[in-house]
Amino acid sequence: MSARKIDDAPAPAEAKNPIQVIERMMKLLDTLAEHADPVPLKLLALETGLHPSTAHRILGAMTQSGFVDRSDPGVYRLGIRLLELGSLVKSRISLRETAMPAMLKLHAATGESVNLGIRAGDEIVYVERTSSGRSSVRVVHIVGARAPLHTTATGKLFLVEDGIDKVRDYARRTGLPPSTPESLTTMPALEKELDKVRRHAVAFDLDEVEAGVRCIAAGIRDDSGELIAGLSLSTPSERFNPDWAPLVRETANEISRSLGYIAK
Repeated sequence: MSARKIDDAPAPAEAKNPIQVIERMMKLLDTLAEHADPVPLKLLALETGLHPSTAHRILGAMTQSGFVDRSDPGVYRLGIRLLELGSLVKSRISLRETAMPAMLKLHAATGESVNLGIRAGDEIVYVERTSSGRSSVRVVHIVGARAPLHTTATGKLFLVEDGIDKVRDYARRTGLPPSTPESLTTMPALEKELDKVRRHAVAFDLDEVEAGVRCIAAGIRDDSGELIAGLSLSTPSERFNPDWAPLVRETANEISRSLGYIAK
């Protein structure tokens, strides 16, 4: 790794420039984050371009506040305070508030209703929705509405996540009751459908919850990679456009990234 230009030794006036100090703190934190193991001061100075005495003084202040730990003399790593703050940020992230800007953008792009659904046992519960206002057709995906996993696009995402054994348990437990004549009510039909969902990372409901209403859904994951919700676009059947699937999937991915998910 080539050395960056080393800053001159700190002048007395440096302490009077808090913005510069903050920038140097961020340089040090970013560099520490790039290393899995504790980093010696000499290497930190080299990779940040800071004078060793400047790096040492700033690291000392960050060590006192818990942002950096000194594992051995002259060797540093990220501190526990960052974990505490990260946990606090995570606890304050609201799925609905985080999802809504992306939902509104998808609504503007398509003119159709966009829904946010979460799992509650053997059902999907819709917790947020943007209404299209373009049709008198009643869509079941209103806030607070519930629908079975096997009939909904979002529910199929969760069934794929469960794996085949749990899906069979679900089928035995519920009996796969139909909501419309188009609902999937047998295990072979459901397994075939879930295989498509697994391969394409997007699910469809084709008049399966409500006659005359179709839906496309993609999964939303949190920072741990867990599937926590589904984003779905619902339309009257006559306006249904399967070509919207990539847009729905990318919107769901955008929400996942906002929640801290990093695709592997």
